[in-house]
Amino acid sequence: MDFHLSFLQEGKYFIFHDIRLPWKKEFSYQIDTLISQHYALILEIKNIAGTLFFDRPINQLIRIINEKEEGFPDPILQAKRHKLQLSKWLEENGFKRLPVEYLIIISNPSTIIKNASTTPYVNKISHSADLINKISDFEKVYRPILLQPKEIKKLNKLLLRADSTEGSDILPLYSLVPSDLLTGAQCRYCSHLPLIRSHGTWICTKCNIKDKEAHLQGLEDFMLLFQKKLSSSDLCRFLHLSSRHTALRIIKSLKISK
Repeated sequence: MDFHLSFLQEGKYFIFHDIRLPWKKEFSYQIDTLISQHYALILEIKNIAGTLFFDRPINQLIRIINEKEEGFPDPILQAKRHKLQLSKWLEENGFKRLPVEYLIIISNPSTIIKNASTTPYVNKISHSADLINKISDFEKVYRPILLQPKEIKKLNKLLLRADSTEGSDILPLYSLVPSDLLTGAQCRYCSHLPLIRSHGTWICTKCNIKDKEAHLQGLEDFMLLFQKKLSSSDLCRFLHLSSRHTALRIIKSLKISK
Protein backbone atom coordinates (compact mmCIF):
# COMPACT_ATOMS: atom_id res chain seq x y z
CA MET A 1 0.00 0.00 0.00
CA ASP A 2 2.87 2.37 0.74
CA PHE A 3 4.02 1.99 -2.87
CA HIS A 4 0.69 3.26 -4.23
CA LEU A 5 0.57 6.12 -1.70
CA SER A 6 4.04 7.20 -2.82
CA PHE A 7 2.42 8.61 -5.99
CA LEU A 8 0.56 11.26 -3.99
CA GLN A 9 1.79 14.81 -4.39
CA GLU A 10 4.45 15.38 -1.75
CA GLY A 11 3.24 17.44 1.19
CA LYS A 12 -0.41 17.37 0.13
CA TYR A 13 -1.54 14.66 2.56
CA PHE A 14 -0.76 13.57 6.09
CA ILE A 15 -0.87 9.77 6.13
CA PHE A 16 -1.84 7.92 9.33
CA HIS A 17 -1.43 4.12 9.48
CA ASP A 18 -3.39 2.14 12.09
CA ILE A 19 -4.12 5.12 14.28
CA ARG A 20 -6.34 4.27 17.26
CA LEU A 21 -8.77 6.97 18.40
CA PRO A 22 -11.09 7.04 21.44
CA TRP A 23 -14.83 6.45 21.14
CA LYS A 24 -17.36 6.96 23.94
CA LYS A 25 -14.65 6.93 26.63
CA GLU A 26 -14.35 3.14 27.08
CA PHE A 27 -14.05 2.18 23.38
CA SER A 28 -11.67 2.89 20.53
CA TYR A 29 -11.45 2.33 16.78
CA GLN A 30 -8.48 1.85 14.47
CA ILE A 31 -8.22 3.38 11.01
CA ASP A 32 -5.90 4.25 8.14
CA THR A 33 -6.60 7.76 6.99
CA LEU A 34 -5.32 10.55 4.77
CA ILE A 35 -5.77 14.17 5.86
CA SER A 36 -5.56 17.11 3.46
CA GLN A 37 -6.57 20.77 3.50
CA HIS A 38 -9.71 19.79 1.57
CA TYR A 39 -11.06 16.56 3.10
CA ALA A 40 -10.20 13.41 5.07
CA LEU A 41 -10.17 9.95 3.50
CA ILE A 42 -10.55 6.69 5.44
CA LEU A 43 -9.02 3.62 3.81
CA GLU A 44 -10.52 0.26 4.78
CA ILE A 45 -7.74 -2.02 3.54
CA LYS A 46 -8.64 -5.70 3.11
CA ASN A 47 -6.11 -8.36 2.19
CA ILE A 48 -8.54 -11.14 1.27
CA ALA A 49 -7.76 -13.68 -1.45
CA GLY A 50 -10.29 -15.48 -3.64
CA THR A 51 -13.51 -14.25 -5.25
CA LEU A 52 -15.52 -11.64 -3.34
CA PHE A 53 -19.26 -10.89 -3.46
CA PHE A 54 -20.71 -7.86 -1.69
CA ASP A 55 -24.16 -9.02 -0.56
CA ARG A 56 -25.93 -5.71 0.03
CA PRO A 57 -29.38 -6.97 1.15
CA ILE A 58 -27.84 -8.56 4.25
CA ASN A 59 -24.70 -6.41 4.47
CA GLN A 60 -22.20 -9.23 4.25
CA LEU A 61 -19.01 -9.94 2.34
CA ILE A 62 -18.85 -13.45 0.88
CA ARG A 63 -15.56 -15.01 -0.18
CA ILE A 64 -15.19 -18.14 -2.33
CA ILE A 65 -11.81 -19.83 -2.34
CA ASN A 66 -10.87 -23.45 -3.04
CA GLU A 67 -14.58 -24.15 -3.66
CA LYS A 68 -15.41 -23.11 -0.10
CA GLU A 69 -17.72 -20.22 0.80
CA GLU A 70 -17.02 -17.98 3.79
CA GLY A 71 -18.71 -14.92 5.25
CA PHE A 72 -16.96 -11.77 6.49
CA PRO A 73 -18.23 -8.57 8.14
CA ASP A 74 -19.26 -6.01 5.55
CA PRO A 75 -16.32 -3.57 5.07
CA ILE A 76 -18.72 -0.93 3.74
CA LEU A 77 -20.63 -0.93 7.03
CA GLN A 78 -17.32 -0.78 8.88
CA ALA A 79 -16.13 2.17 6.78
CA LYS A 80 -19.41 4.04 7.27
CA ARG A 81 -19.14 3.51 11.01
CA HIS A 82 -15.56 4.78 11.01
CA LYS A 83 -16.66 7.79 8.98
CA LEU A 84 -19.24 8.64 11.63
CA GLN A 85 -16.68 8.20 14.41
CA LEU A 86 -13.95 10.28 12.76
CA SER A 87 -16.46 13.01 11.84
CA LYS A 88 -17.51 13.16 15.48
CA TRP A 89 -13.89 13.34 16.65
CA LEU A 90 -13.14 16.15 14.18
CA GLU A 91 -16.20 18.08 15.36
CA GLU A 92 -15.22 17.70 19.02
CA ASN A 93 -11.74 19.00 18.24
CA GLY A 94 -12.84 22.05 16.26
CA PHE A 95 -12.63 20.70 12.69
CA LYS A 96 -16.32 20.26 11.94
CA ARG A 97 -15.98 21.74 8.43
CA LEU A 98 -13.70 18.97 7.14
CA PRO A 99 -15.71 16.37 5.16
CA VAL A 100 -14.85 12.67 5.56
CA GLU A 101 -14.86 10.14 2.72
CA TYR A 102 -13.99 6.44 2.64
CA LEU A 103 -12.77 3.74 0.26
CA ILE A 104 -12.68 -0.05 0.49
CA ILE A 105 -9.26 -1.08 -0.81
CA ILE A 106 -8.59 -4.70 -1.80
CA SER A 107 -4.82 -5.04 -1.46
CA ASN A 108 -4.45 -8.53 -2.95
CA PRO A 109 -4.06 -7.99 -6.73
CA SER A 110 -5.26 -11.51 -7.56
CA THR A 111 -8.58 -11.09 -5.73
CA ILE A 112 -11.63 -11.05 -8.02
CA ILE A 113 -14.49 -8.70 -7.12
CA LYS A 114 -17.54 -10.20 -8.78
CA ASN A 115 -20.55 -7.97 -8.19
CA ALA A 116 -19.08 -4.55 -7.35
CA SER A 117 -20.82 -3.01 -10.37
CA THR A 118 -24.26 -3.96 -9.01
CA THR A 119 -23.81 -2.42 -5.57
CA PRO A 120 -24.80 1.23 -4.99
CA TYR A 121 -21.36 1.67 -3.42
CA VAL A 122 -19.44 0.66 -6.56
CA ASN A 123 -17.34 3.85 -6.45
CA LYS A 124 -16.24 3.04 -2.90
CA ILE A 125 -14.62 -0.32 -3.78
CA SER A 126 -11.26 -0.54 -5.49
CA HIS A 127 -8.10 -2.56 -5.95
CA SER A 128 -5.04 -0.87 -4.49
CA ALA A 129 -3.63 -0.25 -7.98
CA ASP A 130 -6.54 2.12 -8.67
CA LEU A 131 -6.21 4.04 -5.39
CA ILE A 132 -4.53 7.12 -6.87
CA ASN A 133 -7.24 7.42 -9.54
CA LYS A 134 -9.92 7.26 -6.83
CA ILE A 135 -8.15 9.96 -4.85
CA SER A 136 -7.95 12.12 -7.98
CA ASP A 137 -11.74 11.80 -8.31
CA PHE A 138 -12.19 13.04 -4.73
CA GLU A 139 -9.86 15.97 -5.38
CA LYS A 140 -12.13 17.10 -8.21
CA VAL A 141 -15.09 17.13 -5.82
CA TYR A 142 -13.40 18.67 -2.76
CA ARG A 143 -11.68 21.73 -4.21
CA PRO A 144 -12.17 24.43 -1.51
CA ILE A 145 -9.32 24.84 0.98
CA LEU A 146 -10.92 24.30 4.38
CA LEU A 147 -7.80 24.12 6.54
CA GLN A 148 -4.93 26.58 6.48
CA PRO A 149 -1.35 25.23 6.94
CA LYS A 150 -1.35 26.09 10.66
CA GLU A 151 -4.71 24.34 11.14
CA ILE A 152 -3.70 21.14 9.38
CA LYS A 153 -0.46 21.08 11.37
CA LYS A 154 -2.51 21.42 14.55
CA LEU A 155 -4.84 18.62 13.42
CA ASN A 156 -1.86 16.40 12.67
CA LYS A 157 -0.53 16.89 16.20
CA LEU A 158 -3.94 16.32 17.80
CA LEU A 159 -4.35 13.02 15.95
CA LEU A 160 -0.90 11.82 17.00
CA ARG A 161 -1.60 12.84 20.59
CA ALA A 162 -4.98 11.08 20.59
CA ASP A 163 -3.53 7.84 19.20
CA SER A 164 -3.89 5.25 21.97
CA THR A 165 -2.09 2.39 20.21
CA GLU A 166 -0.22 0.52 22.93
CA GLY A 167 3.49 1.16 22.75
CA SER A 168 2.95 3.36 19.73
CA ASP A 169 6.18 4.41 18.09
CA ILE A 170 5.63 6.76 15.19
CA LEU A 171 9.04 6.45 13.54
CA PRO A 172 8.73 2.83 12.26
CA LEU A 173 5.41 3.69 10.63
CA TYR A 174 7.31 5.98 8.27
CA SER A 175 10.45 3.80 7.98
CA LEU A 176 12.46 6.30 10.02
CA VAL A 177 15.10 5.94 12.73
CA PRO A 178 16.01 8.63 15.29
CA SER A 179 19.10 9.65 13.30
CA ASP A 180 16.80 10.70 10.42
CA LEU A 181 15.24 13.46 12.53
CA LEU A 182 16.24 17.11 12.40
CA THR A 183 16.81 17.98 16.04
CA GLY A 184 17.46 21.12 18.02
CA ALA A 185 15.35 24.11 19.01
CA GLN A 186 13.79 25.69 15.90
CA CYS A 187 13.39 29.38 15.18
CA ARG A 188 9.71 30.33 15.26
CA TYR A 189 10.33 33.18 12.80
CA CYS A 190 12.51 31.75 10.02
CA SER A 191 12.33 27.98 10.86
CA HIS A 192 16.12 27.66 11.07
CA LEU A 193 17.55 24.99 13.36
CA PRO A 194 19.35 24.30 15.57
CA LEU A 195 19.37 27.45 17.70
CA ILE A 196 22.17 28.21 20.14
CA ARG A 197 21.38 28.64 23.84
CA SER A 198 23.20 31.38 25.71
CA HIS A 199 22.40 32.78 29.17
CA GLY A 200 18.88 31.33 29.22
CA THR A 201 17.96 32.52 25.72
CA TRP A 202 17.86 30.80 22.34
CA ILE A 203 19.62 32.69 19.54
CA CYS A 204 19.01 32.14 15.83
CA THR A 205 22.24 32.42 13.84
CA LYS A 206 20.26 33.05 10.65
CA CYS A 207 17.90 35.91 11.55
CA ASN A 208 19.45 36.88 14.94
CA ILE A 209 16.12 36.60 16.75
CA LYS A 210 16.34 35.89 20.49
CA ASP A 211 13.65 33.67 22.00
CA LYS A 212 13.36 32.37 25.57
CA GLU A 213 10.71 29.76 24.69
CA ALA A 214 11.98 28.26 21.42
CA HIS A 215 12.46 24.88 23.15
CA LEU A 216 8.75 24.42 23.91
CA GLN A 217 7.86 23.23 20.41
CA GLY A 218 10.80 20.83 20.45
CA LEU A 219 9.63 19.31 23.74
CA GLU A 220 6.14 18.80 22.35
CA ASP A 221 7.57 17.16 19.24
CA PHE A 222 9.70 14.85 21.40
CA MET A 223 6.71 13.65 23.40
CA LEU A 224 4.68 13.00 20.25
CA LEU A 225 7.49 11.12 18.53
CA PHE A 226 8.77 8.93 21.34
CA GLN A 227 5.80 8.56 23.72
CA LYS A 228 8.08 8.42 26.77
CA LYS A 229 9.01 10.44 29.83
CA LEU A 230 11.64 13.05 29.16
CA SER A 231 15.03 12.70 30.87
CA SER A 232 17.79 15.28 31.09
CA SER A 233 20.00 13.18 28.78
CA ASP A 234 17.14 12.96 26.25
CA LEU A 235 16.78 16.73 26.37
CA CYS A 236 20.51 17.31 25.89
CA ARG A 237 20.54 15.14 22.77
CA PHE A 238 17.30 16.47 21.30
CA LEU A 239 17.98 20.19 21.87
CA HIS A 240 21.77 20.05 21.44
CA LEU A 241 22.46 21.18 24.99
CA SER A 242 26.01 20.86 26.30
CA SER A 243 25.05 21.13 29.96
CA ARG A 244 22.99 18.55 31.83
CA HIS A 245 22.30 21.19 34.49
CA THR A 246 20.69 23.42 31.84
CA ALA A 247 18.50 20.49 30.81
CA LEU A 248 17.50 19.86 34.42
CA ARG A 249 16.56 23.54 34.89
CA ILE A 250 14.35 23.42 31.78
CA ILE A 251 12.69 20.21 32.96
CA LYS A 252 12.13 21.65 36.44
CA SER A 253 10.62 24.84 35.04
CA LEU A 254 8.12 22.80 33.04
CA LYS A 255 7.44 20.33 35.88
CA ILE A 256 8.22 17.37 33.59
CA SER A 257 9.05 14.05 35.22
CA LYS A 258 12.72 13.16 34.75
